[in-house]
Amino acid sequence: MGLNQCMLTAGCLFQTVWNHQAKLPPAWGIKDYDVFYFDEDLSLQAESAIIATGQRLFHDLNVNVEFKNQARVHLWYSQRFGGTYPQLQSSKDGIDRYLIAGTCIGLDAESGQLYAPNGLADTEQGILRINPKNPKPELFSQKAKSYQERWPWLKVIAP
Repeated sequence: MGLNQCMLTAGCLFQTVWNHQAKLPPAWGIKDYDVFYFDEDLSLQAESAIIATGQRLFHDLNVNVEFKNQARVHLWYSQRFGGTYPQLQSSKDGIDRYLIAGTCIGLDAESGQLYAPNGLADTEQGILRINPKNPKPELFSQKAKSYQERWPWLKVIAP
């Protein structure tokens, strides 16, 4: 699709690891496949066009693929989640700000290179700890609870 800084990220990566460890099918419990990109065109129309193109390209996969322009997140974040959110400078900035440190993982769509700024130990060990780059205890607790409902063996390290 020619997207700048295009990265596959989020649950489709770390939840697949947890599924493997739990001897579950690889895609079990995965709600969507997030694709981050960075486009300085902040218009909703530009992002909507990318979303529509992505839906056409990936419709036969029978999974929910969500495209998110990381340059726009600051425009809608407070309305959806409350609080403020800084204007991001890259797709990696968005990954860096996930609520749970061990879930900050992305795969560069062009090079295939893995991006894991906090390493992979927490993911491999099933540890859920708050991300110091985005310390939001209430949202962290909600997210951790959601994960534990699907993978009860995950361990929460209280914020």
